[in-house]
Amino acid sequence: MKLLLMGPPGAGKGTQASRFAADLRAPHISTGDIFRENVAGQTPLGKQAQAYMDRGEYVPDELTNALVAERLARADAQPGFILDGYPRTPDQVAWLDAMLSHRGQQVDHVLWLDVARTELVTRLTSRAAASGRSDDDPAVVERRLDVFDAQTAPLLALYRARGILRSVDGVGTLEQVAGRMRTALDLPSNASAVDAPSDTAVSSTPV
Repeated sequence: MKLLLMGPPGAGKGTQASRFAADLRAPHISTGDIFRENVAGQTPLGKQAQAYMDRGEYVPDELTNALVAERLARADAQPGFILDGYPRTPDQVAWLDAMLSHRGQQVDHVLWLDVARTELVTRLTSRAAASGRSDDDPAVVERRLDVFDAQTAPLLALYRARGILRSVDGVGTLEQVAGRMRTALDLPSNASAVDAPSDTAVSSTPV
């Protein structure tokens, strides 16, 4: 299964993707985590990315695309993967489509974690207080959400037109949200990659 997990900052994509990776036996590929690791290590890429992240803006496509291409080329991602935080722009969608098509692959499903903006602000500012992350400062939080609305939300229309987009309520306990995600993909609660075929039908109504 080639799965995209989408949602605004603070929707819980990373947490749910990590849990789903174990269920589906597919790698969880998070560009956000990779960028933060590079920032912490002060690598050349991290130094470039930090300036954008600290302003709540996206790392430019040329940096992001190369990173995603290298990761998806690894052997563990060939049977399937869970992409978290990518693609984020229509240009990245086109680039991902072209790269997968060249390999005879395509995105199978897109799950959208739907969370109200007020809840997102609360989550992100609370996380900032606990972790000291500069990109979760209150002013930056608002900027990140504005950038998301302007640049990423249009992707929903692209995937909706393909009939592969499903919306999932992202508010609740981890297990509640995970259960809704499994229902959207028509997976049993104890699903694994060996039990679930890559073309599993989606039972929820497209959004």
